[in-house]
Amino acid sequence: MVIAQITQVLFTTITLYNYLLIIRILLTWFPNLDTSNPILSSLFSITDPYLNVFRGVIPPIGGLDLSPILAFISLSLVKQLVVGLGSMALQYSGTF
Repeated sequence: MVIAQITQVLFTTITLYNYLLIIRILLTWFPNLDTSNPILSSLFSITDPYLNVFRGVIPPIGGLDLSPILAFISLSLVKQLVVGLGSMALQYSGTF
């Protein structure tokens, strides 16, 4: 069924993006990292726009960036919404 496939693709995409965010956040522990590396540059260009949205909402407190917490919560809510809508669509498609 198409709806199940779309839901699975969205779920997998969000999960992979979650892993990319974790890697990105862990890399902040290494301040001397060469960000001109193409892999790191690509990772930063993929994740920074999303994190910047939340950096505008929660400014750093004492040099500690808490915006990733809100970013993970939002991503988790979207993932739950995708699963819920997918299961709801499957229920309604089975009754017709």
